[in-house]
Amino acid sequence: MHNPVIAVIGASQTQPEDPDYRDGVRLGRLLAEAGCTVASGGYGGLMEAVSAGAAQAGGRVIGVTAPAVFPGRSGANQYVTDERPAATITERIQDLLTISNVVVALPGSLGTLAELVLAWNIAFVAPFSAGHSLPIVAVGPTWGELVPLLTERLATNGDLVRCVDTVEDAIAVVLRHVNPEETPG
Repeated sequence: MHNPVIAVIGASQTQPEDPDYRDGVRLGRLLAEAGCTVASGGYGGLMEAVSAGAAQAGGRVIGVTAPAVFPGRSGANQYVTDERPAATITERIQDLLTISNVVVALPGSLGTLAELVLAWNIAFVAPFSAGHSLPIVAVGPTWGELVPLLTERLATNGDLVRCVDTVEDAIAVVLRHVNPEETPG
């Protein structure tokens, strides 16, 4: 697959001194070094972190913003090379998922949860219309606890969300999806 697009979702308020921010920078760098385009919501926090890492490695960075929803934000972060404004939050999430080959969820709050659940639902219903399930990777202990809980309580397919502990684990999963012929074993 040529230049796959990896959507990265995560907290908008995470600061550069936070370990999660450093993980986001590392994820962006590793994705760009692997030849992937990074896409995110385009604003601050972990969206900025992953954008910074990708840009530092010379990668393309797409920011799917929602100016009418977030009028207090001055636009995409400085690392975004291709801004795609959306009219509503729903259109923003849909565009981000539509352009992506894989979704990676970093730690986040309610917005990240909404994005993760929507991606999960789209992956769940895809087979009903002969569609392809979008691979989803969730990084960190919160998702490692929440995904199994939701799987059990909502009687859904938890295998559609691959929970991992680290950014490096996430990269390994992403690369298996975007370069299956190059991955050993």
